[in-house]
Amino acid sequence: MSSLFPALTAGPDHDDPRPALRFGERALTYGELRAAAAVLAPRLAGARRVAVWAAPTAETAVAVVTALLAGVPAVPLNPRTGERELTHIVTDSAPDLVLAAPGDALPAPLAALPRVDVTATAGAAAAPGPLPAEPGPDAAALVVYTSGTTGPPKGAVLPRRAVAATLDALADAWAWTAEDVLVHALPLFHVHGLVLGILGPLRRGGCVRHLGRFSTDGVRRELAAGGTMLFGVPTMYHRIAEALDTDPELAKALAGARLLVSGSAALPLPDHERITAATGRRVVERYGMTETLMLCSVGVDPGASDSVRPGAEPERPGSVGLPLRGVELRLVEEDGTPIAAYDGETVGEVQVRGPNLFTEYLNRPDATAAAFDGDWFRTGDMAVRDADGSVRLVGRKATDLIKSGGHKIGAGEIENALLDHPAVREAAVTGEPDADLGERIVAWVVPADPGAPPTADELADHVSAQLAPHKRPRAVRYLEALPRNDMGKVMKRALHG
Repeated sequence: MSSLFPALTAGPDHDDPRPALRFGERALTYGELRAAAAVLAPRLAGARRVAVWAAPTAETAVAVVTALLAGVPAVPLNPRTGERELTHIVTDSAPDLVLAAPGDALPAPLAALPRVDVTATAGAAAAPGPLPAEPGPDAAALVVYTSGTTGPPKGAVLPRRAVAATLDALADAWAWTAEDVLVHALPLFHVHGLVLGILGPLRRGGCVRHLGRFSTDGVRRELAAGGTMLFGVPTMYHRIAEALDTDPELAKALAGARLLVSGSAALPLPDHERITAATGRRVVERYGMTETLMLCSVGVDPGASDSVRPGAEPERPGSVGLPLRGVELRLVEEDGTPIAAYDGETVGEVQVRGPNLFTEYLNRPDATAAAFDGDWFRTGDMAVRDADGSVRLVGRKATDLIKSGGHKIGAGEIENALLDHPAVREAAVTGEPDADLGERIVAWVVPADPGAPPTADELADHVSAQLAPHKRPRAVRYLEALPRNDMGKVMKRALHG
């Protein structure tokens, strides 16, 4: 496998003036980034693993890039993680060093680790040395910890081949080149913000502009100033959609972008429609997870900035397009029997295999073995396949598969139906025990007007008219807001009757 970052390792040019990274007013060219990495890399020599305090700063990007160039696996740490969980992650991953920006105050669980302050300034170019030789494709690149919703977080070991395979497959699907300028404000401890949002542009030889903190003003400013791509999560796109009615310059900036990408959770249909109506651009959805990196995406036609490849257009809510190059994907029944149907109705668990997969959960051979069906990884996601082969997600097996009256029902399609009701602002669907049905469908609704919420009967009739009578909610509970995590995903385990 070639270098993860050909633009940084192709030659000894320390004066390469092409822009690489920008965080607010702070910017690094490729020459400056290479020099910063060459200065930092010797300090990582001999380390088995390094932790990175992954604040949304240029230092985090320099630290991770340097670790990858030096062949030292990096463990990105969420600065908002609580002390108990952080202690588990540090104890489990046992890093030899912690990399952080000068002045960052690190919490107690990191106090015993030797600290290396990372410099991300043009002055780092003063004494660059040679970069180390990079290891082979199966060597670990990153150890990224899962969210820990079903127990302590597990460290997914991502090999270098997985990073390269995912980024190259996305380059094919999105016609991603060195000419692209990516704008985003995603956290850098997660594969979406770090692997796609920082490593992706650098592998292509392009530029990334990180906003530091999301704002529609920042999105408008950077897209209007030459940004060609925007990465976000549904919460961000929802805020963008709400701002479009009163911000024509934002609509103009989005209309000028080549590609708008949403991920980490399904983007509700109303937000899709509002953005497309205001800008003429479709938001492209992709599908992946920590252990697999990216699996599917709606593709784009490289000849037209806003067109969607025939057969992959998100005509139905929840569509994440076709499997990426190199990814094999199947749906299976609960007993593991593969599902042959491409009928848009038959629900099965998504299983995948390919070069994009993680190699193991660190120190957890039991969990690693349980995650695989032979060489197929069990994602825990439920989906259907449409006639063209595109994948449509309907929810998580653990929280979104509802067995009611003998039917297997995905919560996601009911949520999209609810969101199509004009009186619904946000919606989540869960199942709860029912003596007659096995499970009954419960809708959790944030009304558009809290003073005049839609009635339970009105919502049940609305869902029945769009889907089928057995998919209607049997109970409706009203909330001021849905509980969400840092990536905008609804935390359904926090919803209780």
